[in-house]
Amino acid sequence: MTRKSSWAGLFAALALSLPLAACKDTKTLQENEQLKAQVADLQKQNGEMGNNLETVTAARDALMKENESLQSQIKALKTKKPTKKASSRKRHRSQAFRMPAASELARNLG
Repeated sequence: MTRKSSWAGLFAALALSLPLAACKDTKTLQENEQLKAQVADLQKQNGEMGNNLETVTAARDALMKENESLQSQIKALKTKKPTKKASSRKRHRSQAFRMPAASELARNLG
């Protein structure tokens, strides 16, 4: 009898564990499908980011070339400009305050 009861207990335990195992397998399969979908989405995003990186890198390179060109133009313009001489500060006598010459004084007096 003990043999039959131990077999019966084993059979009962096995019968109860199968639905639980099947439930776990279903849950695991769902998780796997979700993870596969996430991996596919991440791979797609990675490809898009790679394309964006190439575009941004090309734009950066073009801007660097333009910047170098503009800097060389600025240098060329700076070297072409003649340096201005400082204006001399000579006093210019105006006609109104001119001192009469000695001959004019003699004429006026005489």
